[in-house]
Amino acid sequence: MPPVESTLLASDEPSPVVELRTGSASPFLLVCDHAGKRIPRALHDLGLHEPDLSRHIAWDIGIEGVARRLSERFDAHLIMQIYSRLVIDCNRPPGSPTSIAPVSDGTAIPGNDTISLDDAASRVREIFAPYHGTIERCLDVRKKSGQQTLLVSLHSFTPVYGGVKRPWQAGVLYNRYSTMAHALRDLLAAPGDLVVGDNEPYSVTDDSDYTIPVHGERRGLIHVAIEIRQDLIGDEAGQKYWANRLAEVLPKAAGL
Repeated sequence: MPPVESTLLASDEPSPVVELRTGSASPFLLVCDHAGKRIPRALHDLGLHEPDLSRHIAWDIGIEGVARRLSERFDAHLIMQIYSRLVIDCNRPPGSPTSIAPVSDGTAIPGNDTISLDDAASRVREIFAPYHGTIERCLDVRKKSGQQTLLVSLHSFTPVYGGVKRPWQAGVLYNRYSTMAHALRDLLAAPGDLVVGDNEPYSVTDDSDYTIPVHGERRGLIHVAIEIRQDLIGDEAGQKYWANRLAEVLPKAAGL
């Protein structure tokens, strides 16, 4: 008899995947790996208290609001993952050191310390795989129908990391394909009111990232990853402003 797989999510807990505007004709496909901070009940908040569960270590603060508004502006398909990156980081290859991090920005994560192989597998199976499977199926359908796809991965970053202040208001991230990222960088910076990071505050690599290398590069899609500083999008006004600003420049950066 095969072993019984452990269950992470209870039947009344939500799916990790939220989709808006499925079947959209827009060339933009928006994805958001760290949109939420939910913790499955079975993990007992990973041994953390509420202040830590609301910090940047748990999710990309403000980016869900930007993503929803940008999806509305473009009438574009949006795919989001709503469980905390501390449960499993959906922008890391499973099994990598930061996929299920025991420490994040100096904070120990008790529920990730000495995690069993079965527990790690359940996080991949019930959160990571459904999210990326949804993106894969969407891209397959678009390819089969001949629909153009411009992949935009949306993130936010903390103003201070490791005690060091970050000077950028936004950043564009890429690996092998920089054309759209550099065009977007220049368009965002053109008014002179922003410091825009070029592969800052992070860069994309095969080892440290998943969404862009797998869904963008391997499929040969035009793509970019965007980072926005969290203090600029922590409220509705900031989220609306940044969605509108991105909506103005993304089509130009993509050559539309």
